[in-house]
Amino acid sequence: MSKPVKIPNEQHPITVTASGRHVVATVGGQVIADTKDALTLQESTYPAVQYIPRKDVDFGLLERSDHTTYCPYKGDAAYYSIRAGETSADNAVWTYEAPYDAVAQIKEYVAFYPNVVDVQVKED
Repeated sequence: MSKPVKIPNEQHPITVTASGRHVVATVGGQVIADTKDALTLQESTYPAVQYIPRKDVDFGLLERSDHTTYCPYKGDAAYYSIRAGETSADNAVWTYEAPYDAVAQIKEYVAFYPNVVDVQVKED
């Protein structure tokens, strides 16, 4: 069965821009990611999401899961669970390893569910 592919448009815009700010992601007080190279993805009326380069993420605190989802605008998402000390959160981190052309910039980046991970955009 083929998956529908949609192109962002005026009714469902998606923008990806360099954040240009210091972004830190923590869970249970432990830093999972720290970067000045984040991208801000704004999709339609949804809250903006900070995508953090994989190079700035502590993958020693993450465990790849079998969970996947599909977005017709972005493609297939793969997930990681957080295993940081006393903190365990299943499928709290997602990444688009082969994103569609409209959001190609987010390849090699991850994002975090805000109800699990505290993602702060700092004013350095």
